[in-house]
Amino acid sequence: MLALVLCLVLAVVPVVAKGPSRVAGNSKMGHLYLVEKNPADPNWPAVAGGAWGKMTYRTTAPKFRFVFNSHALVPGQDYTLIYYPDKEGNPWPRADIICLGSDRADEEGNVHIKKVVDTGDLPNPETDINEGAKIWLVLSDDIDCDEEMIFGWNPTEYLFEYDLIMFDSTLD
Repeated sequence: MLALVLCLVLAVVPVVAKGPSRVAGNSKMGHLYLVEKNPADPNWPAVAGGAWGKMTYRTTAPKFRFVFNSHALVPGQDYTLIYYPDKEGNPWPRADIICLGSDRADEEGNVHIKKVVDTGDLPNPETDINEGAKIWLVLSDDIDCDEEMIFGWNPTEYLFEYDLIMFDSTLD
């Protein structure tokens, strides 16, 4: 029995070690983990040992400033980091996404994106029903940044937010 409990704990540690996402104390810096999830399970649990990423961002600034690094992705694949607003009725394809930045995974499956983007507040209260913003890393082929639209759906190839974030644009 003890061996079974130990095995279960060790299987969960890699996922838990990558989260939770949050702002510490009075810091103006936030940390968001993105993880590979299992869409075949209705609870969408994180995949133990799967691809993952971490975004460090300013919680208050004129523009959304962040650094994002991810690991264990498909080498040579193009990825785009997006803000994904949820809407009533879940319309598809989804318009009003914001493309935050793109990169091609290197030979080791790593992506690095560092940007400053004029997003306004996140979440956008006019286009998002959530109390926080969803940040996803998706296949670049599944979106059109010029049209601010996601039309492809390959969730086993994406990284999803471990938690929602808040960003206050001081440009308002």
